[in-house]
Amino acid sequence: MGRKHPKFHRQNIAVNKRVGLAWRKPRGIDNKQRVKLKSAGALPSIGWRSPRSTRGMHPSGFYEKIVFNELQLAELDPKTQVARIAACVGGKKRAAIIKKAAELGLKVLQKTGVN
Repeated sequence: MGRKHPKFHRQNIAVNKRVGLAWRKPRGIDNKQRVKLKSAGALPSIGWRSPRSTRGMHPSGFYEKIVFNELQLAELDPKTQVARIAACVGGKKRAAIIKKAAELGLKVLQKTGVN
């Protein structure tokens, strides 16, 4: 949600295979990225933050709520929230939650693992 921002790549990510994906602030005295040259790539800053109204939203435009059982589905608002079934929930309970969500008109984000 909100406007798009560039991918913040770590320096030398394309040159060295050993450099990981996790962001590290460039601190070298001659570093092009630290000096903010356009060709070196963007640095994360407060200006790239998403609007407060869309922060924490799923890309579908709803807020996620983790659900462990059918009773928790009654607490959800179908206009603003969607259910995400917890990872520790088994197959039978997962199928029951999906069925109950359909009756209540709620959207479930991941319906995998249920026949």
